[in-house]
Amino acid sequence: MDNQIINSIKNTLQIEANAIAEVVNSISDDMVNAVKHLYQCKGRVIITGIGKSAIIGQKIVATLNSTGTQAIFLHAADAIHGDLGLIHQDDTVLCISKSGDTEELKVLLPYIKMRGNKIISMVSNQHSYLAHNADFCIYLPISHEADPNNLAPTASTAVQLAMGDAIAVALLNLKGFTPQHFAQLHPGGSLGKVLYTKVKDISYKNAKPYVSPDEVINNIIITITSSRLGATAVIDDHETLQGIITDGDLRRMLQHKEYSKDLMASEIMSVQPKTIDADALAIDAMRKMQEMSVSQLIVMEQGKYAGIIHIHDLIREGIV
Repeated sequence: MDNQIINSIKNTLQIEANAIAEVVNSISDDMVNAVKHLYQCKGRVIITGIGKSAIIGQKIVATLNSTGTQAIFLHAADAIHGDLGLIHQDDTVLCISKSGDTEELKVLLPYIKMRGNKIISMVSNQHSYLAHNADFCIYLPISHEADPNNLAPTASTAVQLAMGDAIAVALLNLKGFTPQHFAQLHPGGSLGKVLYTKVKDISYKNAKPYVSPDEVINNIIITITSSRLGATAVIDDHETLQGIITDGDLRRMLQHKEYSKDLMASEIMSVQPKTIDADALAIDAMRKMQEMSVSQLIVMEQGKYAGIIHIHDLIREGIV
């Protein structure tokens, strides 16, 4: 049974891979012109279909919207029962159908043409109604579905999905769509966090530990421990940053100096603390920590001590 399952999986994947490879070798001028038209389109891309093609259409809509091309899904059955009003004057309609002879689409096309909208067909039958009546035809040759009965949409939907991705990426490249543009559409994703989260957006959640230069060692240890940041800033009476004391500084002090309860912060602090501006990007804080092999940075805002950001904060926020 295991071998049967393995062979079935391999066979399905191979058939679908071959189908996509066949499309790669069938790129036509009409396909190129369809993408150029979408690039120049002043309206939206309205994607429609029936059955499995409709489901693929919904995914293509999501991909286009996330990569800077406005798109809407319109089910072909709903379109001919009152939803044609969703199609605006400058919109382009992309009709997806393996056969190209789906009844709902055959009914829908004349009304779209009457409204003056351009039509792009995505079909696997060059002799179909949809292929002949569209302004542009994206032909997706399919020799056989992965289903041994050649009935269930498998290879055909895989190719439709791949072509949708190909169109979206082609448009993305033509528009010069950057990671910054992507992040604007995905502010809640990891890329959005990397490109937009500032140091102060994270550090404000932390304690703001500091001691004076003449603070004694016991109080320093209490301050560092209570803040859970592994460090404390050393600030003078003029609110000027004098240095930093980290867990590492305490360990080195205990290793090389005789312990005294009168030992002061000024005697063990690092006088050139690594700092970062509160308005800097959090990802820059991460890079700085990595370059300098430190676990925390002093946060400065308008020349004043504003807190500490720790590497654990960045990991927790998904910046890494």
